[in-house]
Amino acid sequence: MEIDNQEDYKAKTKYGPAQILIVGFLGLILVATILLMLPISTNNRVVTPLIDALFTATSAVCVTGLVVVNTLEYWSLFGKMVILLCIQIGGLGFMTLVSMIFVITGRRITLKNRLVMQEALNFNTTSGVVRFTKLIVNLTLLIEGVGALFLSFIFIPEYGWIKGIAYSIFHAISAFCNAGFDVIGQNSLMPYVDNGLFNTIIILLVICGGLGYTVWIDTYRAFRLKFSLAEHFTWKQAFYKLALHTKLVWVITLILILGGFIFFFLAEYNNPATLGGLSFGDKITAAMFQSVSPRTAGFNTIPLADLTTGSTIMTIFLMLIGGSPAGTAGGIKTVTFGVLMLCAMSVLKGHSSVVVFKKRIALDQILKALTIMTIAFIIIGVCLIILTFTEDATFIEILFETVSAFATVGLTLGITSSLSMLGRIVIILLMFIGRLGLITIGVALVVRQGQNTVGIQYPEEKVLVG
Repeated sequence: MEIDNQEDYKAKTKYGPAQILIVGFLGLILVATILLMLPISTNNRVVTPLIDALFTATSAVCVTGLVVVNTLEYWSLFGKMVILLCIQIGGLGFMTLVSMIFVITGRRITLKNRLVMQEALNFNTTSGVVRFTKLIVNLTLLIEGVGALFLSFIFIPEYGWIKGIAYSIFHAISAFCNAGFDVIGQNSLMPYVDNGLFNTIIILLVICGGLGYTVWIDTYRAFRLKFSLAEHFTWKQAFYKLALHTKLVWVITLILILGGFIFFFLAEYNNPATLGGLSFGDKITAAMFQSVSPRTAGFNTIPLADLTTGSTIMTIFLMLIGGSPAGTAGGIKTVTFGVLMLCAMSVLKGHSSVVVFKKRIALDQILKALTIMTIAFIIIGVCLIILTFTEDATFIEILFETVSAFATVGLTLGITSSLSMLGRIVIILLMFIGRLGLITIGVALVVRQGQNTVGIQYPEEKVLVG
């Protein structure tokens, strides 16, 4: 009955959840752009050009981290606060902020608002979505607070109490939201490449933000069950109590992190411009950081322009995959990649269905994963072709920038600030599309809500593929 009511409401509503999400993000970017154009937002008290303010606002709201001006040197305290607020709202989602305002002011959250929240959080139902949103906000603030506390042990001795605390909060929020903004200087986090504590904190914050909110909750429930029934409940049983989505996220995430770490460690071990000059322990830390950051934090502790060609390609691959659904990261998402790999293995084995952990993945989820991958390649390909005409850079630099923007990563080989006007517009569009998600954009632009059901079943016929 609840589903029928949702569908009836969507059909009667002029704008569906997807359209409302897009308008909300556009409105937030517009407000941020206006604020960043004000003289008070810059250290030199000058009016920021529209394209630069729009680029920065989009990068912050879409938690990307690509910048055309140096964040530390160009923006004033007010400008940095605007950017930080955009990162926080963009990471949580503007509907989460709206919902919290409704809760605090005692206003009733309508069915339409619940539907939008459901769309924004990638939730299966509107039931419990408000309670889930409150939990997300509390957990986010808790994790960011703990991260800022540990970072303060590094920043306060270096910058003093006020500036040290401000830096700790800024980088904790930026890391957890996978934004990639920093206020260290021109070289991102490279000054801290040999600081094990700093690297560990940033890595953990990035991973926590990229896992996805549903994974947190499901993992917590399994752990609680394990510890409450310690004598009769093994870790293997606790793992199988997890939802299939959670299992896939954990397994794929660990494979990508460990695989990326081993690759970067071996590929860059003797490269004097990256890991070559570091101690063995620092090489391990830097390789792990380089494995985690492209999915999709946007920080770097080694000079990316000096990576070997193989490492650059691996970084692009990790950026494209990104983090996990319902989190703060971008990319096509880990589960999308995992479903496609499982589908490929099933076809090669001659299986008629995709089965993992004794569960069968629904056909519509496989089709959705294929759709996401196909549209992603088309968008990246079209923008890549455009940028090859407009920008004076090598193909690998343009490809790196394009994937970084689409996956809302924020890493660059150094061409962002020199992009042409058209190039900046293309990157802005890529960041926006990447943050909202391909399915959300597609539904908003192509599919009319409530009218996408199939009423006629046509006969099936095979075609030759491969």
